[in-house]
Amino acid sequence: MAFSVKGKNVLLTGGAKGIGKGIAEVFLKEGANLVFTGRNVDVAKDAEKEFKKINEKVKFIRADVSSEDDTVKLFKEANEFLGSIDIVILNAGYYPQNRISQMKLSDWEKVTDINLKGVFLNTREAMKYLKNGSHIVITSSITGNRVGNPGLSHYSASKAGVNGFMRTAALELSTLGININAVEPGNIMTPGMEGVLGEKYIKDQEAIIPLGKLGSSEDIAYAVLFLASDEAKYITGQSIVVDGGQILPESAMDLH
Repeated sequence: MAFSVKGKNVLLTGGAKGIGKGIAEVFLKEGANLVFTGRNVDVAKDAEKEFKKINEKVKFIRADVSSEDDTVKLFKEANEFLGSIDIVILNAGYYPQNRISQMKLSDWEKVTDINLKGVFLNTREAMKYLKNGSHIVITSSITGNRVGNPGLSHYSASKAGVNGFMRTAALELSTLGININAVEPGNIMTPGMEGVLGEKYIKDQEAIIPLGKLGSSEDIAYAVLFLASDEAKYITGQSIVVDGGQILPESAMDLH
């Protein structure tokens, strides 16, 4: 089968819910072994039980991706459990809404610490474990890289930073034979999307998406699966937009 990850050992950050949970389920169904992180222990433990129905070789490890100590511990424990690490998927993210005029420095730092510093720390640690032919895939976003969104300046900056980091990291990792790429989701239907941005936002977004609906976590997962597979071995430093065509229209009139 194309895009096979059967028998591969995967470390996934932010895998307990939303896009991350969709990624975890797809990789497990394709025969991968998995260590995943999550902030909410109860939610993560429930996810772990669900995942083990697909593949028994699964473990949840609580880790703050913005903590250097947690990151070192995470990779050490993941390597011990899995035996090796072949694929690292950096999906952990945070996107609260807050306009610039009301934003505190602590609000800015929390978002950029998780979304950007976390990618740096986990990529740096991954280099100690990954071998020639390994893959790192980052969940980035169209927000910040392709479009703006009022209330998400901190998130936009962090995701634009992720793509800039990824391109330079690709040059440095190439000497080790490690590929690093990103997926840029558009608006994906997750509990976070519904809870944070609300029903009106979702309907407004659907109205400007050429394919007429929000994407699913599985839509993102299969793009990640491709970039993590051996079939993508000649791709590095690139990002794939998965947005139903959202960034294509010049105006709303172009959808009629």
